[in-house]
Amino acid sequence: MPVKQLPETLINQIAAGEVIERPASAAKELIENAIDAGATRIEIATAGGGKSLVRITDNGCGMDAADLDLAVRRHCTSKISDTLDDIRTLGFRGEALPSIGSVAKLTITSRRQGDPEGAQVTVAGGRMSSVRPAAANTGTVVEVRDLFFATPARLKFLKSERAEAAAITEMVKRMAIAFPSVRFVLSGPDRSTLELSATGDDQLARIAQILGPEFRDNAIQIDAERADVSLTGFAGVPTFNRGNSAHQYAFVNGRPVQDKLILSAIRGAYAETVPSGRYPVAVLSIHLDPAFVDVNVHPAKADVRFRDPGLVRGLIVGAIREALVREGSRASTTGGHGLMRAFRTGTDQPRAPWQADQSPSRPLAEARGFSEGQQAAFDSLTVPSGRTDAPDQSEAISRAENTVSPISFANHRLGAARAQLHENYIVSQTDDGLVIVDQHAAHERLVFEEMRKALDTGRLASQSLLIPEIVDLAEEDCDRLMAHARDLDRFGLAIERFGPGAVAVRETPAMLGEIDAGLLVRDLADEIAEWNTAGGLRSKLENVAATMACHGSVRSGRRLRPEEMNALLRQMESTPGSGQCNHGRPTYIELKLSDIERLFGRS
Repeated sequence: MPVKQLPETLINQIAAGEVIERPASAAKELIENAIDAGATRIEIATAGGGKSLVRITDNGCGMDAADLDLAVRRHCTSKISDTLDDIRTLGFRGEALPSIGSVAKLTITSRRQGDPEGAQVTVAGGRMSSVRPAAANTGTVVEVRDLFFATPARLKFLKSERAEAAAITEMVKRMAIAFPSVRFVLSGPDRSTLELSATGDDQLARIAQILGPEFRDNAIQIDAERADVSLTGFAGVPTFNRGNSAHQYAFVNGRPVQDKLILSAIRGAYAETVPSGRYPVAVLSIHLDPAFVDVNVHPAKADVRFRDPGLVRGLIVGAIREALVREGSRASTTGGHGLMRAFRTGTDQPRAPWQADQSPSRPLAEARGFSEGQQAAFDSLTVPSGRTDAPDQSEAISRAENTVSPISFANHRLGAARAQLHENYIVSQTDDGLVIVDQHAAHERLVFEEMRKALDTGRLASQSLLIPEIVDLAEEDCDRLMAHARDLDRFGLAIERFGPGAVAVRETPAMLGEIDAGLLVRDLADEIAEWNTAGGLRSKLENVAATMACHGSVRSGRRLRPEEMNALLRQMESTPGSGQCNHGRPTYIELKLSDIERLFGRS
């Protein structure tokens, strides 16, 4: 069969199959064009989950008739010249508009600032109309109707209208986080209106609009740089986590991406701090020279390739862990909120604040009709009697407090211990509230951190194999392992080259006990090949350390003396990550005095 040139319409439809996967893909490409045009206000309207209608209205620079005629042709763009090494815009291929026009009914109306009138062009199923004059405001309106009407088979692969509408909402949220200075409005008959006002340079305010105000209270600022690669953003404390990874946002030079390397680095940074099956919340922005990152490896530009992936991964892991250390024992505020909800009644009706001057002097006694003798007993409990032989109650309370905890809580964030409940929970008083500590979980974390320090102080103890184990590997894997042999030896794994395609394992870490040395070495070789690091062994060692810490910590049911409780609190304050145990559960819950007063209707 002879080779022939495909028609232009079919070429565009093939391109559309790669670029326009669903309505959210079309909306994303159009929003990127609006941002590249300098828009500060973008309105998105959808119908039928985007299948029937996607309309993007912006106040960008607009286009004249000549630009509009070229914009709907393939590989026509104003964003790059003759190289892909310096891409500083979101779009650059010049494929989005002709691809959309080949599978949908596309109408573009645009007007430049200062032009007397606008221009309009229509493309339906790949057939383009001539450009004609049109009334328009400054900016551009792009309307996409009946997506995939020209390729009905593609419609079968779309999800329900609700699912497609949700995908558009999620895409808009990601774009909004990346560009907090742009106002976004998302509306339509298939959804409730979402309006995100511009927050200027305050990215945290925009993130709070997306993730909720709780994130602001539980966010740790990230700001790090290494070898001309900078990392900024916010990471949630480990106990502020979610049931999936949808709340992890990554941006590279302002471009929203869903890159496996970045997501893996976030997961690695939170290792041993987030429970299994839970995911941390993070918003990270990476900035580097465009020449050091390839954004042209994925049709939808969702993935990127870094020239030095090990550097980027190490920067993310190191910056987040340093931030967690900096915040020390900080725990999520959601624990206190959950405690408040547990105390609330089912009706949860609002009540007026309690006012002493408007209350009966003895409401409880009067309500129950106490006798004179009962009333006298009640008065003796509520009002200090004038008897000279009765001990002063305030003095007794003060003496009791000093007996339990002689230290002042004013200078300590976790306060001073006041009691131990059920031989497991320490109640501590702070300047503005109280703290409830799970003694076993807290001490488990402290023991684990002490053991983890041992990994950094020198070579870990190792056990020599009676007969060295020979592991056959590809020659390039052997080369990578030997390049990291010194680091592996520090962890107690001693290897040496055994011919061109094998390594000999002579010692293994004593902490690991009996292990399959061959499987361990192969896993390390795979990890080094992918990330150029040898973190897998450390991860395995830390898992063992976590298990040992659990068995070596203060057990539930042990009664502690006041000085032991306070010593535990002071050690928590000085230990990084003590806000959660090795399994990611919170070690303490803080309740503010204002919350307690609200429970009793006093505020």
